[in-house]
Amino acid sequence: MEHINEGAQFELSVSKGWLASRLDARFDRDYYFSPRRRDRVDRRCAQLVDREFGDIGGCFTESNLGRKPFIASDQVLVGGIQPNLILGMLVGAEFIAADDKDADIENHVLAGTPVGALPAPEVLLEHPIIRDFDERIAEIRREGRRRPIPPFFWDTSGRAAIHGTVTTGLKLFGEDLFLDMASRGENTVAALDWVAEAFSVLVRHYARSAEFPLMQLHVGECAGCMIGADQFARFVLPGLRRLGEELAPIRLHSCGKSDHLLGVFKKIPRLVSLDLGGETSIKAVRRHFGTEFPVSVAPPVELLTASDQRPLLDWAEVALRESENGPLTIVCHLEPGYNVDAVRALARLVMR
Repeated sequence: MEHINEGAQFELSVSKGWLASRLDARFDRDYYFSPRRRDRVDRRCAQLVDREFGDIGGCFTESNLGRKPFIASDQVLVGGIQPNLILGMLVGAEFIAADDKDADIENHVLAGTPVGALPAPEVLLEHPIIRDFDERIAEIRREGRRRPIPPFFWDTSGRAAIHGTVTTGLKLFGEDLFLDMASRGENTVAALDWVAEAFSVLVRHYARSAEFPLMQLHVGECAGCMIGADQFARFVLPGLRRLGEELAPIRLHSCGKSDHLLGVFKKIPRLVSLDLGGETSIKAVRRHFGTEFPVSVAPPVELLTASDQRPLLDWAEVALRESENGPLTIVCHLEPGYNVDAVRALARLVMR
């Protein structure tokens, strides 16, 4: 078939779960807290990914965060842990490592905690975990052989990454957050404001201490699609406005079908790109944001796990056509159970 979209790109990252079944590597606690150990493991993972998927641009990184053109051969991740997990540990959550998959933390560690009892965000910088990360960054810089990538960053591009306020709030405070939204919502407003301030303090700290450029901010609002447009405007938009003003232009990630939120997304100051779930209509995105706005989209999981690759390719053809030659990146984070042949076919379609 003829080329559908001249502005299309394909990005493939490979998960720890997929690699664990093919490589003798353990993603235990020491992996996350010892940069030297992590560097050795990451290099082995990167070599395997390059052998298996180098022809379609595959790389070993967190889903939608690191980017292959900016992953340097001398970089070492320090505190390379998902953002809401770091914040959770700083307020007392137990870190849960797993040898063969992504790490997690104890959920709802702040359930029932009055917002007034939360630590001032600046106090978080005194936490032993933060001090340990600081010392390791300083040590690597003194040695001069490697380039430390500080927490909340994943490559050399200067794009920081955090989770959105409602996604983080749900992780830390629990489902009562949504119940409060449905009533007066005052506790939710205060809790989410604290989350935004905490992330702002932490990201600015590491941009300064590692002398790292802060060029863009990826905000992973994974749970945002679960609420309505009015709720998003009241509870989430203020935090995004603040983060954009205090930190950097925003790349907003929203899992799942997000058509109902596109009008609110348009109100986010300094929004420079969207990263969306495959159920979202690209036609609707272009109607709201125009054909020049950068968009990335991940195929629905049920298409990536199906034995028949045709539905996946049909989905991609629709997305490419609806993008109207605008900048569109189709992203895939390879997990166990995905149809690798279908992923390769998808890459060929987009890269063609």
